[in-house]
Amino acid sequence: MNATRLSKVCAAATIVVAMTASLCACEGRVPTVSAPSSDSVSPDLTESQEQEIRTRILETLEAANEARSTDGLDQILSGPELQIRTSEILVAQTTGSLRKEATIPTDISQTVIPTNDGWPRSVFTITTTTEDQQSMRLLVLTQNSARENYKLTAVARLFSGAQLPKFAIAEIGSQMGDPEDENLVATPTEAVERYADVLQNGSNSEYASEFADDYFREQLAQLTTTVQEGMERNNGTQTQTFTADPQQMWIMRSTEGGDLVVATIASEWTRQAGEGRESQPASDEERALFGDGTATSTMKVTYVNVVALYVPSEDSGQQITAVGAERYPVKVEAL
Repeated sequence: MNATRLSKVCAAATIVVAMTASLCACEGRVPTVSAPSSDSVSPDLTESQEQEIRTRILETLEAANEARSTDGLDQILSGPELQIRTSEILVAQTTGSLRKEATIPTDISQTVIPTNDGWPRSVFTITTTTEDQQSMRLLVLTQNSARENYKLTAVARLFSGAQLPKFAIAEIGSQMGDPEDENLVATPTEAVERYADVLQNGSNSEYASEFADDYFREQLAQLTTTVQEGMERNNGTQTQTFTADPQQMWIMRSTEGGDLVVATIASEWTRQAGEGRESQPASDEERALFGDGTATSTMKVTYVNVVALYVPSEDSGQQITAVGAERYPVKVEAL
């Protein structure tokens, strides 16, 4: 590899790793709980039951982490967390260790339990910080039917200073939201689709003004700019596409009138090297996933992005705000 291309790949690798790791150094603010409401409906799940379910999942997950094995993950995980954790363990089989951001604290700050009596139903749980002071995690535990166990479906790391909305205490419970909830600045479906457009187009998105600035977008923009500079020096190009998944969205209504929405946004990052050059993986994770593949001039990396958005009520005068995120590659291929 010539010195110019080595410099480009190293710079890209550095910032990809930096973006992944920097999310862990942030801590959001724990939402305050609200007083009981006289017309509230009691939830079917108790705090002790949530703790038992979460402990079972995390203990099983820790055993899989230590064994560097993906066997049986689908029994405790689903949705984007199954995709991300599977990829993390596959990477660890090559690198020898899991990234520290894969840690999920066992202690919690608050759990938000739904009052809904149908399925699927989800519990939102906010952990404490990790032992090394990484940020709190927002966990989504989902039960798809009465005969299925709860599974850990999504995990987002909260941003520094992120203000989550208020929810009722666990004994009272909160109502799950709907993708088409009205009386908000946008429905949850619209909010996630528009956020995906903003991730892809930045300030050029027609929806950019609807969203407050956030850490995830800032880091992604920095990554894109740095890689673009390297690509241009070698007559290369890059494109990223972001697509919201309407089937992977979990919503909880707050006592403030807005919705906290956790959703999956898939993305594809295609990098094409200049004439006569090869496009190489840009991080340790990408290299591990690419394995002994044969490089060509074009490389496509598929990422799973989990985002947590607060969508305020339409009369609040507030913008939609991202309060947490997670991003990890799950597939690397030469085209």
